[in-house]
Order: sequence, then structure tokens, then C-alpha cells
Amino acid sequence: MKHWIERIADELKERDVDEHVVASGTSISGSIHIGNSCDVFIASSISKSLKKDGFRSRTVWIADDHDPLRKVPYPLPKSYEKYLGVPYSMIPCPEGCCESFVEHFQRPFLDALERFRIRVEHHSGARMYTEGVYNDYIRTSLKKADEIREIFNRFRERPLRDDWLPYNPICERCGRVNTTEAYDFSGDTVRYRCDCGFRGEMDTKTGRGKLTWRVEWAARWKILGVTCEPFGKDHAASGGSYDVSSIISEEIFDYPAPYPVPYEWITLRGEAMSKSRGVFFTPGQWLEIGPPESLNYFIFRSKPMKHKDFNPDMPFLDLMDQFDRTERIYYGMEEAASEKEEQKLKRIYRVSMIDCPDLPLRPSYRFMTVAYQIAGDDLERLYGILKRNSQLPDEFMDKELGDLTDEQLTQLRERVENVKNWLKLYAPDFVKFHVQDELPEVELSDPQRRFLEELAGILESGDMSPEELHDEMYSILRKHGLKPQKAFQAIYKVLIGKKMGPRAASFLLSLERDFVTKRLRLKA
Repeated sequence: MKHWIERIADELKERDVDEHVVASGTSISGSIHIGNSCDVFIASSISKSLKKDGFRSRTVWIADDHDPLRKVPYPLPKSYEKYLGVPYSMIPCPEGCCESFVEHFQRPFLDALERFRIRVEHHSGARMYTEGVYNDYIRTSLKKADEIREIFNRFRERPLRDDWLPYNPICERCGRVNTTEAYDFSGDTVRYRCDCGFRGEMDTKTGRGKLTWRVEWAARWKILGVTCEPFGKDHAASGGSYDVSSIISEEIFDYPAPYPVPYEWITLRGEAMSKSRGVFFTPGQWLEIGPPESLNYFIFRSKPMKHKDFNPDMPFLDLMDQFDRTERIYYGMEEAASEKEEQKLKRIYRVSMIDCPDLPLRPSYRFMTVAYQIAGDDLERLYGILKRNSQLPDEFMDKELGDLTDEQLTQLRERVENVKNWLKLYAPDFVKFHVQDELPEVELSDPQRRFLEELAGILESGDMSPEELHDEMYSILRKHGLKPQKAFQAIYKVLIGKKMGPRAASFLLSLERDFVTKRLRLKA
């Protein structure tokens, strides 16, 4: 049984081509998020699978930067409404930090791809027009406008006008491209009208215009030799972009439509991502709180058309628990529930991998949210907490921090940084705590005081595991007639000044023994 990425690669191998070109494209209409960048992650993984089996393959990424701005993206000011309808490639940088609007939003995405080891052949839609790449396809489209119009009309309730042409010039007066209509042409010159009232003509070789989207998509398949392309489910609807572009590709440009890989949208906290409303989460933001492999895992753990919702708050810890467990199973550090589950998780991890370390060191993300709030950036102390709580794989339990390889140290530091950022950016208040330097002013009942006193003695008596300490705590609280809630409240009150906190046994074992025993005896 293979992963769906590998199955797609297997089907592509049956095609009689010298080289596979797996394409992806993104509209540069604002911040590029994990929802509309799925194309490139899926494309890269398919291409990698093909190469692994000895087939030639390239991953191309097209920046659709000649499209018109339809909504002002967050956090740009309302004044940017004056650019509505203007191609992204002709809009200035909103902060003056880059050469253009496109570079401002594209650069962080390309920088993030470097961290994911995704290497793409990058094409700019705008440059493809200005450099004349589309010229022959524009000529063909204008000459065959009647045939293209007929193809479009097969899927329309209201037929296109008889003078409709599959090309939109950029208006000479208002600079917009989505308000113009080309209605006549002679050679490379088209005549057009615009909603602003302007009428004029333009030379298509100047690049100041573009083919209608579905014609453009078909044209670039042939231009780039595309054999496979992932895209959002909206393009995959019956009679949608892919259906129409496929017919145009085959009937107008004499090129077979590429293998389609439609995917479902990713929602954020149950809400559709929207650049204009500021509802999005970028690959760069992901890298602040998780390793690059974990985003691959999120995308590849289920089939492409299955709904995926991402929540960086508390549910993120559940996701990281699942990722950590999958990684441990892959490397034989933990047993799966069944052979079927083992094979499934190993398939998912295999396509999610970026590098192939001998043995990764990524301690439990959830436990690290506790350990970091105790040890901070002190890596030596943090490593000691992990060992005392058996939070390291067996292979590391006899190792000291200095025994780790450079790669393992890098992974540990990465996890520390990810956890620190998650606590700062997304952790709810009830997860956060601070061990008080001095004994807080607290009210405790006599049974709570006796419970704490006896617990201090147990901790002094010798080393024990979190499970052993947990059992001992329950024996003591029952002995003193305390309900678990009251007993644990006493621990949290004297240590962090709150009624709730992390799992008590692991928490106590993570603190310095001398400090915690004195505090439980209300002496420090």
C-alpha cells in the first residue's frame, strides 16, 4: 500500500514523456498562506517521489502577479482601494521596503520555502508577458477566438458576445485590467473599451494585457511542458477552470491536459482563510512554532480532498503529539497499535521527511511547554528535566548534552525556540505559569499542609518516575481525607500562585529537589 503522493507519481510514470514538470501557481494578492500554497508543497512532494524512483522531474512555481487586485489585503490601508483592478505587478510596495507590491508579499514565502528545502523553478506571470513568452499564444487565441468562445459557451447559461475576444488589455487611462473588453484586432493590435469610458488600442507584444485566465492556464501548460498540477477545489468543479482549460489546451493548443490533483481548502479555526480580512496563517508563521516536517505532516496525513482545519492554539499541541508519535514510530522508538497503523504512519512520515537524520531528537512538544517555563533558555537544565522525567528516547537516556551530535543539538534548540514562540503567541493563559521566587501568600487547610509536608518527605526519599510519584500522591491525599482537586491546588498555590497548573508529578520532578521540598514545607 502506498501513500497518495506515491500513487500519483506511479500514474505519472506511465506517461510517455522525457521529463515531468509538476506545476504550481499562486496569486500574489497578499500574504501567501498555508491554504493557497498547498499547490507548491504537493507539487514538490510528487516531483521528489518521481526523482527518488529515477525519473526526471522539475517543480515549477508561477507567481500569478499580472492578475488584477480584487480586494485590499490585510493589513494594507483603505487608501489602496485606488489600485483595485490594477495588476499586482504594477502596484507599489506598501511599506517602501521592496521594489514592488509583488516582492513585498512574495519574498517571505520564497524565504520560507528555503527552510522547507523546496526548490522551484520560479516564473513571473508578468515577466512572461513582457518578455514575449505568450506572444504566439495570444496570436493563436485571437485567431481562434470563435472556437474558444464556443468552448466557453458550452458551460455558460448566457453566451458570450459575438465580438468577445479572450484577451484583456490594461487600460491606458485608468491602469485597470479587469474592466476592459477587447472587441476587435488586426495582427498584434487589439481595440478595446474600458468601464472608465476610455476607448483605445494596444500592441499585445508590449505585455500590457493578459489572456483570459482559462486560456492563459492552458497556454502555460504547453509553454512550460506541464504534466501534472495540483490546484484548489474551486478549479476542479464541473465545468470549472480545469474542465474548460483542458479542452482549450487540447483543441486550441494541441497539448494534453496535465494530470490534475485537486485539493480541499484549509480553514483556520473553522473559518475560511481570507487575505482581505486578515484570516490566514503563513508557512513562515508555522516555522515559528513547528519544524518544517510538521507542516508537511499536516498536509500529507490525509487525502488531498479531505477537509483540513488548522488551529494554532491548544489544538496545535494535539497535532504535535500526533506528529511526534508518528516520528517515533518511523524510527522504531515507539510501537504502533497495529501493523496496519505502523505501515500507514510510516508512509505518511516518509513523504513528510525533509532530511533523513540517523535518529532525531525532538522531545515531546507538550512536555516542553512545561519544561521551558521552568528552565527557560538554559539548555543544560532543560536537558536534565527531560532526563528526570523520562522524556528522552531510550537511546539518549545515558547521554549528556555534550554527547549529542550537532544535528541533534540543532533539533533540540529548534524545538525550544518553537515552544517559546508558541507560549508567547498562542498559548492560553491557563497554560502559562511562573515558578514564584518566594512563597506566595496562600491560605491552606491543615489537611493540605500535612499533605504537602508528607509529599516533601516522599520527594526526599529517592528517585522515582512520574508514574510512581503520581501513585504516591494519591495514597497521601487519601490518607489525609483530601479530594484530588484540593490536594493539587495546594501544590500549585505554593509553587506558582495559581489554583491550576501542569501535571503535578512531572512538574514536581522537573524542579530542583532542594527547592521544591523546602517550598512544600512552606520554608522558601
